[in-house]
Amino acid sequence: MTPCVLRYSVLSIALGLAPLSPALAAPPGPDPPLVPVVYSFESFREAVRSGGPGKDGIPSIDRPRFQSAEEATLEDDDKVIGVYHRGRARAYSQRILVWHEIVNDELGGEALSITYCPLTGTALGFKRGETEFGASGKLVNSNLVMYDRATDSEWPQILGVAIDGPLAGQGLEEFRVFWTTWGAWQARHPETEVLTDQTGFVRNYRRDPYGSYNPLGGYYAPDSRRLFPVMTRDDRFPPKTEVFGLRGPEGALAITRESLREEGVVDVALGERRYTVIHDPGLDTGWAFHNPQGVEIQSAELDFTAEGVTGPGIDSLEAVNGFEAMWFAWAAFYPDTHLYEGQEAP
Repeated sequence: MTPCVLRYSVLSIALGLAPLSPALAAPPGPDPPLVPVVYSFESFREAVRSGGPGKDGIPSIDRPRFQSAEEATLEDDDKVIGVYHRGRARAYSQRILVWHEIVNDELGGEALSITYCPLTGTALGFKRGETEFGASGKLVNSNLVMYDRATDSEWPQILGVAIDGPLAGQGLEEFRVFWTTWGAWQARHPETEVLTDQTGFVRNYRRDPYGSYNPLGGYYAPDSRRLFPVMTRDDRFPPKTEVFGLRGPEGALAITRESLREEGVVDVALGERRYTVIHDPGLDTGWAFHNPQGVEIQSAELDFTAEGVTGPGIDSLEAVNGFEAMWFAWAAFYPDTHLYEGQEAP
């Protein structure tokens, strides 16, 4: 039983790889949000490094337990990964995921994996089908390399494409998760459930081995040093500067958080494709859309609800997955990324 894979990933096509046999592949999903990159799969495999702990040395949470928002003991400024899927909301505390990195969960009748890499500051959700994901103990560009327990294929989290194993070249189907604070998530989703610390493992969930987000310090400070080598280095920002990124068939886009906050609505082109990214002031994140017709979106006319962003013109746009990442990691995976730092001339 294989994970929920996309049979013809853009990356596979870019690298000239033949699709896998249908016996190994799940039914194809929508066009994957993956981009051609300047690397080969061989170069990714050569860049893999041991992160220290061995396979499953960082144990995934495979039987998560939840409590109500009223029972949670989180502070408003505590970082959480929020999920709203098929009408249900859940929050996964960064304090817990820093020790586990992967939660194999089920929500709304669908099997999901919620993943977090503390070394790159990235939270992504994947539809896992009938398998589970675990931490391989390996890294590439400092990023978590997951493995699926059905085929033992290896998947860098940011890339979302298997680089080794029977499913090499296949892309995973993503779903949106939100890197935000507990106070912001609870305000948007007061009915949310919250992951408890009853994980089945003995860990000090009051201590972050890398540093602190509240206040910001240690490894998470923007100008602190990374711990592992990267395939490409880009020093335009301090390495841990947080950007909002998206990928499409014609390239990758990174937007500085300051630009997104200040402008509210960012319109940008990647090749022939046009995108609109909207700042959500409640969750302090972005909503990304493919906007082929150049529909004009006015931030003053928008509303943000449990279901997402609403307003004139939004229904005509196609949602694209986006997520926050540390700049050094985004640039290492996508060295030809388009960088948006402020209003660009038409």
